[in-house]
Amino acid sequence: MAQTQGNVPPGTGNTGGTPSGDPSPASDGLPPGQDGLPPGQTWRSELPVMHYGPVPKVKDPDKWLLWFWGWSAVGPGTDRELDLHHARTLTLADIRSLKQTRLVSDLHCGQKWSVKGTSWQGVLARDIVERFPPGEGVQNVMVFAEYGYSATVRLEDLTSSEALLATHLDGEPLTPEHGFPIRLILPHLYSWKGPKWLRGWEYLRDPRRGFWEERGYHITGDPWHEERYSYQEV
Repeated sequence: MAQTQGNVPPGTGNTGGTPSGDPSPASDGLPPGQDGLPPGQTWRSELPVMHYGPVPKVKDPDKWLLWFWGWSAVGPGTDRELDLHHARTLTLADIRSLKQTRLVSDLHCGQKWSVKGTSWQGVLARDIVERFPPGEGVQNVMVFAEYGYSATVRLEDLTSSEALLATHLDGEPLTPEHGFPIRLILPHLYSWKGPKWLRGWEYLRDPRRGFWEERGYHITGDPWHEERYSYQEV
């Protein structure tokens, strides 16, 4: 469960963790099903560093761009398919200039561990969606990260009050290992849905499967329903 702590002055191959396996995480001694823990999960005391592929070397954060493209609303009553050459863009400075939100949330990994009460700061994803809206009929989004990593999320999940483009963790700027400069946080979904080293998203008229979804993982990824694997899809 996430808790928004109000506005503060302006100031994630790449995932928040591979979804399968069992790393035998350390437990805080709280049994599953209690204190906000989804079924099949075990509490872990610290947020580990997990990702697929190398950590990007960001030499000049000022040149980090986010792209927003796909089936987009480009004017009153006008929708158009935007390719990357015509994508809307934001710089890291743009993100820092937007209204900032601090969010305290639990993080749930598909490897069956969870971390309680991580504090993130950044820009609500729905503020970006409002700034660069999708075209009519869009229900799904493909989010992208550095090196081409992708994850499928529903538009309703991206516009959740808990969805955040995070630049800070526990009051400090993100480290490279935790997703600097920008990490997508979707605390109500398994963490592979929120990539480190975010590069933007594509609005989809028809759903497509991202990196882990193509490898047998669930297209929605709701931890409260244990939606880990594609065979569970209805």
